[in-house]
Amino acid sequence: MFLGTHAPKLDDKGRLILPARFREELSNGVVLTRGQERCLYVFTNQDFTTHVERLRETPLTSKPGRDFLRLFLSGASSEVPDKQNRITIPPALREYAGLERDLTVIGAGNRAEIWSTSAWDQYYSEREQAFSETEEEVIPGLL
Repeated sequence: MFLGTHAPKLDDKGRLILPARFREELSNGVVLTRGQERCLYVFTNQDFTTHVERLRETPLTSKPGRDFLRLFLSGASSEVPDKQNRITIPPALREYAGLERDLTVIGAGNRAEIWSTSAWDQYYSEREQAFSETEEEVIPGLL
């Protein structure tokens, strides 16, 4: 499970050193793809396959389903960490998420997310108050 907030740097070649807490789980490879809110999603190969299988259950006649699947899969890139635990983020994905040197990598349960630090800071500040006011009626089972 991916948890926490980390602040790695992107090097000049578009590589990111994986946070230490994520390395073992991602050591056999990762799939990077476009996430919502202009971040990147990082899945293990197995979790990505499971997620895609669920998405494929969407009827072919569903335009929103087709649109989502196209954007989600057309941006996907399979990467294997090198000996220094780095993965390369393809240029198209770096551009999509507005990634420059300063990054924020967060754990989001079954995936990690890569954000530009400025985008994450803005997202967090805009949503923190609503988070603290969320009630069980909005999210069933909320503590």
